[in-house]
Amino acid sequence: MRSGRRWVVDMDLEKFFDRVNHDILMSRIARKIKDKRLLRIIRKYLQAGIMMDGLVGQRVEGTPQGSPLSPLLSNILLDDLDKELEKRGHKFCRYADDCNIYVGSKAAGERVLQRITEFLERKLRLKVNREKSAVDRPWKRKFLGYTMTWEKSARLKPSPANVKRLKESVRNLIRRGQGRKLERVIAELTPKLRGWGNYFKLAEVKTVFEELDGWIRRKLRNMIWRQWKKPWTRRKRLMARGLPEERASKTAFNGRGPWWNSGNSAMNAAFPKKFFDDLGLVSLLDMRLSR
Repeated sequence: MRSGRRWVVDMDLEKFFDRVNHDILMSRIARKIKDKRLLRIIRKYLQAGIMMDGLVGQRVEGTPQGSPLSPLLSNILLDDLDKELEKRGHKFCRYADDCNIYVGSKAAGERVLQRITEFLERKLRLKVNREKSAVDRPWKRKFLGYTMTWEKSARLKPSPANVKRLKESVRNLIRRGQGRKLERVIAELTPKLRGWGNYFKLAEVKTVFEELDGWIRRKLRNMIWRQWKKPWTRRKRLMARGLPEERASKTAFNGRGPWWNSGNSAMNAAFPKKFFDDLGLVSLLDMRLSR
């Protein structure tokens, strides 16, 4: 990131899809569409009944969530915001109702936040969530799950919150897999890891993927160690995986806990990356390197 754009205005629109004003949205659509029949259909779509407590009530604002048409309508409405930001000469990124504006100083950011808030509330009747909106350093905020490094030439990376969320999901899945075959647990992990890796394929910091790969393999080794249960079983299985008798015995009877042993050199030698690759475990780092 250029040194002149090292602050970000992170704007959050409060319950955006629930609070879209129908009249303002329809006036924006009517700028391009002149067919009154189509305009009536869109109006009826916006006013489609909503079920609440078993009763159908008329929708007076907002767009139906879950419909593929709602994101399109949101972009039509927020095109006014894009034009306003362009007119003011701001550098910005917007996706649906998520918007980041890049400025040169915190003071400039505070001014922009105030003026754009006034524009949104006055012209589009949208409410800015002042508690969640902020002026901060870009590497302290996230946008669509991404954040960036603090260097002058900034690089994209997955936000810590998204890394934590993936870890929690993997942890829960492996916890449920105690007692099941390793192949089945890996098969359940595959779509989750592949989806996460594809979403964050634009990330430029490979250490995040490398560390996640190592952590996931360690969690699986931890599961294997727990399934063995008894030291003599551990000794036998380690020897079957190619460890010398003395090293296998020393590891099996070391009295350490499962997490410690899942990260020690003996378990890494018995179950290297290739072992998990052959079972079909997705490597996030390999996905990134092959993009």
